[in-house]
Amino acid sequence: MLDKVKKALRITTTAMDGEISDLIASALADLGLAGIIDSVLVSESCPDLVRTAVITYCKMNFGLPEDYDRLKRSYDEQKAQMSMATGFTDWVVSCDV
Repeated sequence: MLDKVKKALRITTTAMDGEISDLIASALADLGLAGIIDSVLVSESCPDLVRTAVITYCKMNFGLPEDYDRLKRSYDEQKAQMSMATGFTDWVVSCDV
């Protein structure tokens, strides 16, 4: 995931790898708090939706982006959609009638 995030941030050196890795870990932790299951987050074949959300999170928090508000809204929407989607959570809905 590090290489994909660096490419999205247009970073070609290794000088920022530590900071970017920390941002990736923070994004994954935040998605976990939203109820996205670990098996989705740590999978080698990480779903595109998770990868896109992580990239958006990193763009939002790397440096001082001019479009922070737009990125924040985008990330929050991506996170909300995944937190309500089958296959991304292990929440069970019970309808006792």
